[in-house]
Amino acid sequence: MDASSSGQEAAPGGRWGALGPVGLVLAGGVSVQFGGAIAVSVMPKAGALGIVTLRLAFAALVLMIVCRPRLRGHSRADWGTVLAFGVAMAGMNGLFYQSVARIPMGPAVTLEVLGPLALSVFASRRALNLVWAGLALCGVFLLGGGGGFDGLDPVGVAYALGAGAMWATYIVFSARTGRRFPQADGLALAMVVAALLFLPLGLVESGEKLVRPEVLGLGAAVAVMSSVLPYTLELIALRRLPASTFAIMMSLEPAIAAVAGFLVLNQALSVNEALAISLVIAASMGAVRTQIGRGRARKPGDVVASGATPDAVLAPAESTESAESAEESVPETSGK
Repeated sequence: MDASSSGQEAAPGGRWGALGPVGLVLAGGVSVQFGGAIAVSVMPKAGALGIVTLRLAFAALVLMIVCRPRLRGHSRADWGTVLAFGVAMAGMNGLFYQSVARIPMGPAVTLEVLGPLALSVFASRRALNLVWAGLALCGVFLLGGGGGFDGLDPVGVAYALGAGAMWATYIVFSARTGRRFPQADGLALAMVVAALLFLPLGLVESGEKLVRPEVLGLGAAVAVMSSVLPYTLELIALRRLPASTFAIMMSLEPAIAAVAGFLVLNQALSVNEALAISLVIAASMGAVRTQIGRGRARKPGDVVASGATPDAVLAPAESTESAESAEESVPETSGK
């Protein structure tokens, strides 16, 4: 898409309209969380590591075909950044899927969001963010049943928190990769790294199950719903939607995950869990708004990179152009 066509669609009253980008982001969020719910339903057939392997492999294949990234002309530092990005992506996905194999999706995504939220609080270093951090801790307290995690598998909780830490790492290296590689090239290469890292794990756990037709089909569906489709929709939306608005909308991911878990997996939430998710969502949105107020002069990618942007699903910090550039920047988004 050229700049002129993008400008026409972004204009008021254009083809997309005022709600077009918002609808795309919401569609991406619904896609990634329902894709995750389908992945959970497939785990008995392929295992958690197996389904992650299939998701990453199919996503890497599609992105390499679509992006066709240039392999030559990159420095050792460039490749080191892509490698770290891929490791973070693999860790984020692997730990998250291990988590949802043990605890419901809503609580799992809520705990995972704490990683980006902590990154936002530490990056901002404003006193107001201590309020948001306290609100999030209240949510975690309620999520554990009011004093501990007796109601949730502690191993699943640990995996979710680990996924959150890897998510925060992912956001940092997403931004660095976006500054070193054009368009979505860095994302495609990092996805290949993540897929190669997980391939041995998937083969050990699942073996010949991975090549069964029904498993391959469901794995491809999960890759499209959880990676390819949401990344594409968010890339399109970010051409027309302020990154600040995008970040706040992504704070709704735990709620979408809870709905997906209920509809697809019959995972009902208790009153405490619903309230806990609401508190963490409020804390995430508040932290993002605080960060936006602090960094109005920053380019959109930087605002989101240092803010809390929930999975699935790729932080839109992958902007290859500066705010002053006359060309259109194309941020990348991330996901679980």
